[in-house]
Amino acid sequence: MHKKILDHLNSVIMLFNGALKLTYINNAGEILFADSARHLAGMSAENLFNTANAAIVEDLRHCLKTNEVLVDRELSLEFPKRLITANLSATPLLEGGCVTDVIVELQPVDRHLRISRGEKLLEQQHSARLLVRGLAHEIKNPLGGIRGAAQLLDMELQDAELSEYTRIIMAESDRLRELVDRMLGPNRPPHKTALNIHEVLERVRQLVQAETTGQIMIKQDYDPSLPMIEADLDQLIQAVLNIVRNAVQALGNQGEITLKTRITRQATINHRRYRLSIKIDIIDNGPGIKENMINQIFYPLISDRTEGTGLGLPIAQSLINQHHGIIECSSKPGNTVFSIYLPVENSDEQT
Repeated sequence: MHKKILDHLNSVIMLFNGALKLTYINNAGEILFADSARHLAGMSAENLFNTANAAIVEDLRHCLKTNEVLVDRELSLEFPKRLITANLSATPLLEGGCVTDVIVELQPVDRHLRISRGEKLLEQQHSARLLVRGLAHEIKNPLGGIRGAAQLLDMELQDAELSEYTRIIMAESDRLRELVDRMLGPNRPPHKTALNIHEVLERVRQLVQAETTGQIMIKQDYDPSLPMIEADLDQLIQAVLNIVRNAVQALGNQGEITLKTRITRQATINHRRYRLSIKIDIIDNGPGIKENMINQIFYPLISDRTEGTGLGLPIAQSLINQHHGIIECSSKPGNTVFSIYLPVENSDEQT
């Protein structure tokens, strides 16, 4: 009866004897290690967790020796088929006053962490839009007055050289107005039609390849079985193009970008759970994003490059949000990944 209950838990449950040999593992553990319980039985903790997770073995030895419960949170663990973030607890079992076994529970928290990150991104986007709208109102009003005055003055001036100055004022006023409009993001709802996401990626790849004259290698890692989605072709091209161009600038016109697509099941996006969603990874092998910048990159006017406007990523996030999706980012030197999640079904079809 107890085994049946443990086999239906989402958490990984393992039982090790005093020599740290595995004597039991539930179904979730078989999935995690990509192996059967029968084959895993008798395996030592050192072999099971391998060198990448060697600290866990030392903790288990300490647990057996001291009879103390061990709890670690948000551990990054590496397994044969995947990387996970999990909470770990190890509880020694007593028999006759002696510790005979230790029971280990691994509770994956990747989904909860991703939901939390998604909520923060949404809060960022909402706060940024409120701020930008307020600034836009304060900037546009006097800007219109400046341009109007320059236009009236230009009509009165007889000297062509002086008129050149008023035209500069009008041109710069128009440029500032355009910048403010770009800060506000897309000003029309998406016009959705059925499309294949690879059509979007191929269009972006061709554009960027032409812009960089072949200096940057763009690799394709596509899942050809992906279903069609309802989306605005132009808006998705703009969103992906903004991210890829950002990667090109980070690479300094020399490096490698990978466009990767996969299906994701039971994903939670913007507080809604979807049976199927498409995941687009845009991966570059550049220097990475500075640690103090990673949580700010989706704010407008935030950039770690002196020549950057800081508008490309916020606009991309806004466009993807209009499709009920989200963009997430992880970065370390040599591996920066922007992940776009787009639900396959409409928002009223979530589970």
